Amino acid sequence: MLDIKIKSFKEFDIEELYNVLQLRSEIFVVEQDCVYQDIDGKDAKAIHIIGYKNNSVVAYTRIFKPGDYFDQASIGRVAVHKDFRKFGYGKVIMQASIDAVEEHYNTYEIKISAQKYLTKFYTDLGFNATGEEYLEDGIPHIAMIKK
Repeated sequence: MLDIKIKSFKEFDIEELYNVLQLRSEIFVVEQDCVYQDIDGKDAKAIHIIGYKNNSVVAYTRIFKPGDYFDQASIGRVAVHKDFRKFGYGKVIMQASIDAVEEHYNTYEIKISAQKYLTKFYTDLGFNATGEEYLEDGIPHIAMIKK
């Protein structure tokens, strides 16, 4: 099973922060071949949901309260190491993130900017597509909301 830890930015130790940023870079920059500014100045406002397997960071998201990213609470930077995707850890880290939004921000309405090819994954978690497809950093995305 995945060991989930929930932390504010100030609660990170240096090694843990390094491991999270390494996972994000490995997926969003290298694997997706997308040059963009991952370290965007928003991590200090976020609560970080970190999934560990055998003391290694293998899954991650960050959540924001309403108004810090979108008008609604939001979940972003959803990442699962490629060697661990077959175990369903994406759903585990997302459910932990949904629960954390509800617990920390006292709201059930969550907006995400989903990569288009993951629409079914997020629909299965209760999100519904809204609006038109758009490009974000050269990758097709769609806004999705869970109420």
